[in-house]
Amino acid sequence: MLFRSAYKLGTEHEKFPFYVSDLSPVPYDGRPDRGVGGIRALLDGMRDVTGWQEIEDGGLPIGLFDEAGGAISLEPGGQFELSGAPVDNAHQTAAELDLHLAQVKEVAARHDIGFLGLGMSPKWSFADTPRMPKSRYRIMTNYMPKVGSRGLDMMYRTCTVQVNLDFSSEADMVRKLRVSIALQPLATALFANSPFTEGRPNGRLSERSEIWRDTDNHRAGMLPFVFEDGMGFERYVDYALQVPTYFVKRGATYHDVAGHDFRDLLAGRLAALPGARATMSDWANHLSTIFPEVRLKRYLEMRGADVGGRDDILALSAFFVGLLYDQGSLDACWDIVKGWSADERQRLRDDVPARALEATIGGRDLRGLGKEVLAIARAGLARRRRLDARGRDETVYLDVLEDRLARGRVAAQDWLDRFHGAWEGSVDPIFREAAF
Repeated sequence: MLFRSAYKLGTEHEKFPFYVSDLSPVPYDGRPDRGVGGIRALLDGMRDVTGWQEIEDGGLPIGLFDEAGGAISLEPGGQFELSGAPVDNAHQTAAELDLHLAQVKEVAARHDIGFLGLGMSPKWSFADTPRMPKSRYRIMTNYMPKVGSRGLDMMYRTCTVQVNLDFSSEADMVRKLRVSIALQPLATALFANSPFTEGRPNGRLSERSEIWRDTDNHRAGMLPFVFEDGMGFERYVDYALQVPTYFVKRGATYHDVAGHDFRDLLAGRLAALPGARATMSDWANHLSTIFPEVRLKRYLEMRGADVGGRDDILALSAFFVGLLYDQGSLDACWDIVKGWSADERQRLRDDVPARALEATIGGRDLRGLGKEVLAIARAGLARRRRLDARGRDETVYLDVLEDRLARGRVAAQDWLDRFHGAWEGSVDPIFREAAF
């Protein structure tokens, strides 16, 4: 059993690289015609600055890792991701994030590259968007259009932020999973930050969240079975086994088995790999290709939020730590959500991309519900009493959410006001105002 005092948190965020001079996306090999590097140059520079070790695919660098648990990786369209190491508190997350941003901006400036913190790329078409040389992404790119209409948009044109949190037992996992799934639409609303597509308003406040509604419903969604009697590790395994497999990795090679059943690999009857049987590595890879609103692995991943700026990244981590790492807060949240039906939770999930804090459940809008839940998170963080060098607890990271709930407006609505006002119908200024 993991005791509460040993709980860690790990924060992951993605960001869009762009060339500052013309706001174009950054390809892997850069722009030799202009004498500027690309994604590979960023990785090379970060390797030199951090001393982290390279991850390769087909002889090409596609990421970095640190023995302490941190990693830098690439999403399919070049989105540059930091997966933070497990740390004790949000203050350490802030220090880790600030160091990373300072390092990556120093390296990027040599190549005319900036970084954008939005949930969806606001200007580029799918055709404009680069492709990263990762074998698994080629397999997924071929498969996605077979199972939904928005999978390629998800892969190539969205960015998220998530926090990964521990549980102490099977029962603790179930309670945390239920609460966090039920409240994930609230997180989507609070962090809604993707109102533009290809230079125009797209009609929603979180287009990234809308995209997930038709990406691949076999492996995404609100997992209604989690709230049923008998939920536990075995029930989640049963769910994961019925999710079609993307690939099987043997050595450095990714074998395309997209759409096949993982149980065939367990039994050694995959036609593409005769006699091959599943390993623990295969299972870990398979779990990483399941995309519900909250994902269960050795920890729980909160997956509902658009990425924003520094304050948003830290706020997401502090918010869920305050709710899930204090027993009183966790119980208070369960009291709020336990009476919601599966249909009510799904309606809220469906409504929130367009309505954000105006979406309702159980006769309450998310603005009012959010104020109550945020107060619970604040109390949980205060009771944790993790102090920084200035004697402040982790509640300092919730101020951005307090402001949004007080105004009843999220970041996407503020961007839309600027688009229709000072920006005079152009999204170009967002590359300055939403840049890290």
